[in-house]
Amino acid sequence: MSEVDKTQNFPDKVPGQVQPQQPGIEEQMDPKPVYIKEGYKGADKLKGKVALISGGDSGIGRAVAVHFAREGADVAFIYLNEDQDADKTAALVEAEGRRVLKLAGDVRDSEFCKSAVEQTVKELGGLNVLVNNAGVQYPQDSLTDIDDEQLHKTMETNFYGYFYLARAALPHLKEGDAIVNTTSVTTYRGSPTLVDYASTKGAILGLTRSLAGQLAEKGIRVNGVAPGPIWTPLIPATFSEDKVAEFGQEVPMKRPGQPAEVATCFVFLASDDSSYITGQVLHPNGGEVVGG
Repeated sequence: MSEVDKTQNFPDKVPGQVQPQQPGIEEQMDPKPVYIKEGYKGADKLKGKVALISGGDSGIGRAVAVHFAREGADVAFIYLNEDQDADKTAALVEAEGRRVLKLAGDVRDSEFCKSAVEQTVKELGGLNVLVNNAGVQYPQDSLTDIDDEQLHKTMETNFYGYFYLARAALPHLKEGDAIVNTTSVTTYRGSPTLVDYASTKGAILGLTRSLAGQLAEKGIRVNGVAPGPIWTPLIPATFSEDKVAEFGQEVPMKRPGQPAEVATCFVFLASDDSSYITGQVLHPNGGEVVGG
């Protein structure tokens, strides 16, 4: 069994824990998230392709990077400042025999996003799949508690970053290539304590559907994934210890999902398996029924 297959338990509950700042550190989590399922066999679904993933150092982003690599893709990924997590993800991609490029920076900066795309194309020889995934969330009980600074940071990270990266990537994408955006279950049911976050995720849905229509004639597909409660560093970096201990218990499956259970959605939407799908969203959310 390879190193990437060692952590395979899907716990029904996780112990309460907190981290002091977002987006959080995966190495500090207990238990560690599962980023690839034991026995997952690649089938060259992304052979010869190059992917760029924002928020790729941990959580869902790490799982997507490892799955993409196992499917034959070279991977560039963006992270903010989580150097230890980024090094681990890079090692996991390299263990799959693929090339990897780490890109540290803030997706709120349009010039950085442009540079990240350009570096990916230069170092890895092109760009075929863009995964927009970076995000932050800051709970507040009242709209009046969301100040301008928080609103701007949430919107600029969760939405502007997606827009900047898609805009920079578009000149390099061609027929058969794909963009996959991470939205959220909160897009569809809202969240009383994550009003600004849920709003950005709704904007991402609008971007996904609108861009899909614009690019359909070019053969470039744009889709989304709307996870429910997934065990990532963002959770202990967002909620109180007691909230973390209850995380995932509200869905029909009565447990938090694992990044590995979400990453396969990205593989499907990035590959030719979804060649007749665009403007759509997949819902790995533990059984919560939502519209759209």
